[in-house]
Amino acid sequence: MEIIRTHLDDIFKCYSTSALVADGDLKLLFATEDKGPCYSYSAADLSKKEVVWEGPGGTMSIVEIPGKSGEFLAVQQFFPTFNAPESIIVWGKYVNGQWVIEKFIDLPYVHRFDILHVEGVNYFVAGTLCTSKKDRDDWSDPGKILVGILPETNTGNIELISVQDQLTRHHGYSRGYWNGKRSGFFTADEGVYVLTPTSDPISTWKTEKLIDRRVSDISVFDVDGDGEDELITIEPFHGNMFCVNKLIDGEYKVVYQYPNEIDFAHVVWAGLFNGKPTIFGGVRRMNKELFMIRYNQDSKQYDLTEIENGGGPSNIFIVNQPDGDLILCPNREKGEAIVYKVKE
Repeated sequence: MEIIRTHLDDIFKCYSTSALVADGDLKLLFATEDKGPCYSYSAADLSKKEVVWEGPGGTMSIVEIPGKSGEFLAVQQFFPTFNAPESIIVWGKYVNGQWVIEKFIDLPYVHRFDILHVEGVNYFVAGTLCTSKKDRDDWSDPGKILVGILPETNTGNIELISVQDQLTRHHGYSRGYWNGKRSGFFTADEGVYVLTPTSDPISTWKTEKLIDRRVSDISVFDVDGDGEDELITIEPFHGNMFCVNKLIDGEYKVVYQYPNEIDFAHVVWAGLFNGKPTIFGGVRRMNKELFMIRYNQDSKQYDLTEIENGGGPSNIFIVNQPDGDLILCPNREKGEAIVYKVKE
């Protein structure tokens, strides 16, 4: 395995990343969670840098809009630590060679969100960390799962409906499939919930609880190749356990736990990487490592590979490419935007 590391930039508290195609060029986006910028870099020429915005910052999530080349939604004004009563969603577009950013909606304490494209409809789904706060340690007003139909432009109207209330420390989200349908997986102290969009009115949608434990973050994929998805979790909130959960006798049980001592785990991703089922994890304290886990079909065990330590990654985004997949990695604790290219 050959890992090529490219340092794109120094960005204070670099937190969020994503990638999308604009004007035929794959652009890699990195943004700070603090007050400050979001930049894009050309995947074809990593030295080609463009300003997406210089501020205000506070970006938790960046999501490409399905069916709209060069357009995305992003969180702004969710500042450390949990200072987000004025957080908003902005709508970004690449127009005539530059990024145009316009406000879309006010959405206090929005942490993770996504756009689920189902049967020709773009559903905006969002998880709020909480609903209000007196101070950073106040969790008395829990968060919600909010859903609406995304309009065609940022000037269109959207009605957000809560499909699940009372979610304490509602931190994690992952896109995946449930019963063969595109779904969203949400996490909180109350557990793991899955939401599957239907053609019924949003007000009638129901969530299903999958795990009844305190979970911070999640990814969902069939990592051992048996035809059933595993739930890969960080537990509890910003926790010290990184687990692979498998459905056994109708209940999700831990079949693997990352063996090293960790604190403030924050990255979890599972999917196809270089064509192989792969898990990535990352930790923001202690060794501050980024690591990879794969299921070994011969030994029937999970193999662990460390990609790097010392960076303190906050999130990752995977870009599949024919000559070696890319890991976009905001090293939040080191304040840098990194791209790893992995050849196997």
